[in-house]
Amino acid sequence: MATDIHGPVTGGETTPAPVVRVEGLTRSFDGRAVLDRLRLEVRPGEFVALLGRSGCGKSTLLRILAGLDREIEGTVLVPRRRAVAFQTPRLMPWKKVWRNVLLGLPGKPGRGVAERVLDEVGLGRRTNAWPRTLSGGEAQRVSLARALVREPDLLLLDEPFGALDALTRIKAQRLVGEVWQRRGCAVLLVTHDVEEAVLLADRVLVMDGGVIAHETTVGLDRPRDIIGPAFAELRAGLLERLGVASVSEAA
Repeated sequence: MATDIHGPVTGGETTPAPVVRVEGLTRSFDGRAVLDRLRLEVRPGEFVALLGRSGCGKSTLLRILAGLDREIEGTVLVPRRRAVAFQTPRLMPWKKVWRNVLLGLPGKPGRGVAERVLDEVGLGRRTNAWPRTLSGGEAQRVSLARALVREPDLLLLDEPFGALDALTRIKAQRLVGEVWQRRGCAVLLVTHDVEEAVLLADRVLVMDGGVIAHETTVGLDRPRDIIGPAFAELRAGLLERLGVASVSEAA
């Protein structure tokens, strides 16, 4: 099948077209299909979390959606305006923070463009800092700012909180939730953390065998109570899907 990666798909007048539409996606490495005729849709403004065991193809899927891997079979429709933030911030140490934010942008955007988005992620006072002086949480905020400055219709997050300590991770999760609600872009978050997925997402997908094997809609009000019974029930169901026994069962 043909591969097609381009701008937003247009739909009918009443039902908005998905911002991401993937059909029959296959990606193989050394003859082994990591993604096997996978199908996926993400609606405009939707926050989707993607769970799965290590090596199941989550990050491979995200790289394909980002346009970083085109050795595929199938159809992939994504918006032109998309951006990605990885677990490792990947900042250029010889460029100050504001210049890192503008890396790769077309034209010659001025410093003010970077300063506005750095203010949005709470780093207005670190605009002129060198990357080596940033904490892990600050560096990840710069990475997020570098994605947001592109005004994406689709924001791709590949385990962006995985290397952060517990307190910094909570703050970063809250920031991403606030940015998403303010911006209204679609978000696809790859994570190993079930609690994080239920906390942030409208919909949680579980990958297995190279496909989306399970889907859970998170119908909880925001802000969400992680100690509430409804939250705990959703978390337990997803852990079971991932083959992880609950604490009570393990005991």
